[in-house]
Amino acid sequence: MINKHPREQTFNRIFIAGIGDKRFDIAIKDGRFSSIVESGREDGELAPSGQDLWISPGVIDLHTHLAWTDFDHDDQLRRDAREIEAMQAEAFAATLRTGVTTARDAGGLLPGTVAHLVQHYGQPLRVQTSSDMLGTADARGVKYLEQRMKQIFDTGAGWIKIMATGGLGAPAEKVLDPNFSQEEFSFIVRHAHAHHKKVMVHTWGGVTIDWSIQAKVESIEHGMYLTEEQANGLAQSGVAYVPTASIYRIAADPSGVLALPPVICDRAARAAEAHPNAVRYARRAGVHIGFGTDYATPALHGYNLQELDTLLDYGLTRAEAWQAATAGAAEILGSGHELGQIAEGYLADAIIFDADPYQAADAAQLRQSMVSVITGAAEADLI
Repeated sequence: MINKHPREQTFNRIFIAGIGDKRFDIAIKDGRFSSIVESGREDGELAPSGQDLWISPGVIDLHTHLAWTDFDHDDQLRRDAREIEAMQAEAFAATLRTGVTTARDAGGLLPGTVAHLVQHYGQPLRVQTSSDMLGTADARGVKYLEQRMKQIFDTGAGWIKIMATGGLGAPAEKVLDPNFSQEEFSFIVRHAHAHHKKVMVHTWGGVTIDWSIQAKVESIEHGMYLTEEQANGLAQSGVAYVPTASIYRIAADPSGVLALPPVICDRAARAAEAHPNAVRYARRAGVHIGFGTDYATPALHGYNLQELDTLLDYGLTRAEAWQAATAGAAEILGSGHELGQIAEGYLADAIIFDADPYQAADAAQLRQSMVSVITGAAEADLI
């Protein structure tokens, strides 16, 4: 159940996930946490409802594609506009149902589409957008890039997405080759920052991670061939790392929900094999790690919490994984002052569970224990 922008609500004797056995009385007013007070009653006493409940900040997915309906973009082009719109609205709904209350769309979704889906379908998902992606077709020099970036700025996007290397579509021997010259890459970042836009960089590894460190982009994405030296560089420069690790394990399974061609499965398997080392290097160096899924089809939207399972498998503690999905992700967005925590004055984006989420065996058990998802935003806040 999604409780959309509650103006006033209270929870008595509720646990805050991750902080121990203390119970709290929590009040929400005008879509924000207005009061959080430790309950003075006996520890063993149940909540007034007779049911123990836990509250966690809403999850923040830093890398998703809510406008995409198919893994192969040509398949989306064959759909009519009404069908695409309905599928995008369902992607919003499924994302919210799984406890994701904020998303950063990594290309494909326009701010105007967000506004339409919020207004006409009543889906109160908080979304930051990059609108489009700069890739190989845009590597035509600085003058062209300046014009191209103006088109993206004019959409109202807050992020610029650089496709700095190839991905699953590139042969293994070429996947680390830069799509841009260093001059073009540096210009994109410098020009974006001059226009108060943040920069996210798709890179599987190689020299484009070094360029990202030097330019001080906000985050790199995927990075499965990240080296230990580069991890140290990310930590020193303050560049965040969003591994999007679960999607490669999913894509590597030839009988899985994506059912990709064998050559793509093989590339995904190579990436998935390398990813644990990259995440461990980043964790050891103290890199700011963020939660992101790179989910982009109806078969995946709504299963975002699988990324928590993968981060745990790759060496993060449960507390670190939840931090990456809440307060840590909010910091990467530049919203750490009002999102990602159960704290007075913060937006009341939250998940209510009937079991301790920190004790859940996996994402499936987490979803089963969800009682409701709360979004503190009014419609005007989202558009």
